Amino acid sequence: MSETKSDSAAAPRDYIRETIRDDIASGRIKTPVTRFPPEPNGYLHIGHAKSICLNFGIAEEFGGRCKLRFDDTNPAKEEREFIDAIEDDLHWLGFDWGAKACFASDYFEQLYDWARHLISAALAYVDDLSAEEIREHRGTLTEPGRNSPHRDRTPEENLDLFARMSDGEFPDGARVLRAKIDMAAGNINLRDPVLYRILHADHPRTGDVWCIYPTYDFAHGQSDAIEGVTHSLCTLEFEDHRPLYDWLIENLPVQARPRQYEFSRLNLTHTVLSKRALVGLVEGGHVSGWDDPRMPTLAGLRRRGVPPAAIRDFVGRSGISKSHAVIELAAFEACIREVLNITAERRMAVLRPLKLVIENYPQGESEELDAVNNPGDESVGTRKVPFGRELWIEAGDFMEDPPKKFFRLGPGREVRLRFAYFVTCREAVKDADGNIVELRCSYDPQTRGGSAPDGRKVKGTIHWVSAAHALDAEIRLYGSLFETPDPGSNGDIIDDLNPNSVEVLSGCKLEPALGEAKVGAAVQFERTGYFALDPGTTPGKPIFNRTVSLRDSWGKIKAKG
Repeated sequence: MSETKSDSAAAPRDYIRETIRDDIASGRIKTPVTRFPPEPNGYLHIGHAKSICLNFGIAEEFGGRCKLRFDDTNPAKEEREFIDAIEDDLHWLGFDWGAKACFASDYFEQLYDWARHLISAALAYVDDLSAEEIREHRGTLTEPGRNSPHRDRTPEENLDLFARMSDGEFPDGARVLRAKIDMAAGNINLRDPVLYRILHADHPRTGDVWCIYPTYDFAHGQSDAIEGVTHSLCTLEFEDHRPLYDWLIENLPVQARPRQYEFSRLNLTHTVLSKRALVGLVEGGHVSGWDDPRMPTLAGLRRRGVPPAAIRDFVGRSGISKSHAVIELAAFEACIREVLNITAERRMAVLRPLKLVIENYPQGESEELDAVNNPGDESVGTRKVPFGRELWIEAGDFMEDPPKKFFRLGPGREVRLRFAYFVTCREAVKDADGNIVELRCSYDPQTRGGSAPDGRKVKGTIHWVSAAHALDAEIRLYGSLFETPDPGSNGDIIDDLNPNSVEVLSGCKLEPALGEAKVGAAVQFERTGYFALDPGTTPGKPIFNRTVSLRDSWGKIKAKG
């Protein structure tokens, strides 16, 4: 066997990959064929990223293929918007599925013929029971189910009724097609599960051609077989469905025999990954849309400035197992910081401006100073930053009566202005209400570039923006959408929404280079955090979203008291 990417020392090791190695070694398969099968009834979220990276990653590691297939079997909830968004998210994450995506609806004719095959073999029947009656007949985990009174219809009668269902003769819910397996099975999923239901709804791709649609359980495994999937990888909630998956494969004339393997879902604290809950947040107006930067959707994370490399890294670190675990949101944020620390260019931005006037700097003059774009990557070079007599600094970088270990500006204190000069505060100007509105300072012109020729040291370095050249901007500081680590655990998730999940700051001051920022490209605001230009920005009115904060040494000291 030729060496594949999976044979390298750095390749991930888990039971699914070991199974694939064994299947290749035994000759059961030559290379794996996997698939990512989203339902187009919403946007993808970070939980889906685990399945995406696993399926596409395995295909790449072993020289196989991964197919994108939309399981579009419920036209009442599916929209073209969701299909387009899913494809955009996959491309953004860095994955490709070839010439075209597949759809379960591509196989509706074949699935219909296979349903007739089961009927002819007396392995399926048309049932007139309502959905509620079917639930009542199904039994419980401790009690067997009861046969439907229509279970013993002849194949001929069932074929006739199924054809009439397909022809639109019956209303929604009047009849269903059920597999005939075992109403006393210990696995409730084998108690004559529904395979087809009547639904008079236009399909995004097939229009009104069909008024009956296969259930997910019936369409999924058979679509895998049609596409030659070798390993059908899904999350643990489908483990109890595997016997039905196998039963259908065994009792239908399919050309391939895919096998299903399960792994645990990705779960994060302070996060909801239920698609139903996310739909409720969007439709209830609790967020601005599927791409709200507080949402765990891939679209929301992208708008927030999270790089795809951080998502791939995070889900890779989460591992593949069958153990249920909840990962701290802080672990995800740490992955984001690691990537952005390497890739994001640095810029200076003042979020809560306080005017600083250098009284001994020549009036009407300015100069350009060299600023490093990324101290960890010399290849991205430097930029020019304008400097003048009047600057903006962070209001929090000055204290009139500074405590011990506060090394920023205070009366009579000297600090370093990043990339510029040493300055000393001479006076704090207050308004009629006693609020500090301006600092009067002096600078040492011999300290250009941030070092003193006489060797004296200062303990504090602060950032700044030239007042004459500053860009005005709106900054949105996003936090967790939920206050509690386990939203909804004690009731409705809406009760756990964080009322302070976003703080909008206006009148922020940015250095001119940020006027060239591109949507989706995160930058580090020095000493503040990582930010990304919002797609809703209009010319001359930039809006930046905070991706993730930086650690604040003084904030930690203050929090400890």
